[in-house]
Amino acid sequence: MKKIFIAGMLLVSALIAKAQNENTEKIKVGDIMPTFTLVADNGSEVLKSSSLAGKVVLVNFFATWCPPCQKELAAVESKLWPEFKDNANFKLLVIGRDHTNEELKTYNTKKNFTFPLYADKGRVVFDSFASSTIPRSYLIDKNGKVIHISIGFNETEFSELMQKVEEAIK
Repeated sequence: MKKIFIAGMLLVSALIAKAQNENTEKIKVGDIMPTFTLVADNGSEVLKSSSLAGKVVLVNFFATWCPPCQKELAAVESKLWPEFKDNANFKLLVIGRDHTNEELKTYNTKKNFTFPLYADKGRVVFDSFASSTIPRSYLIDKNGKVIHISIGFNETEFSELMQKVEEAIK
């Protein structure tokens, strides 16, 4: 009886996790990247998604308090950014979900990342992509189509992402 109860609890847990994951995805592979505008703390426009036309874009959402995000950003700094930063056909958007420009400036004083950090106070941009879960990245091709999504962080998946960026730029 105990084994049946445990098996039942595991099944219920798996179904709940699957349902939660399905509800967090607003954008899927094959979809067109949502239209958005990144805005500074003072309300001035920083970047419009329309300015990215014709480029391969990697959109990464993170938070300063998120341990897996820290691992992923360290990999971006040491592996991805040095490889692709000088490619005119590539744009990296590392977006601090629910952070201000000032918070990101303070954070980067400690981390010394060489790639730009963009604020998304109020999760306006994040909410056009997903409902929850960070880190998460979206690779967008030159036509504006989502070609890869990663949620969470692990080295193997990050290596796959690097390969997909390289392929998309060609």
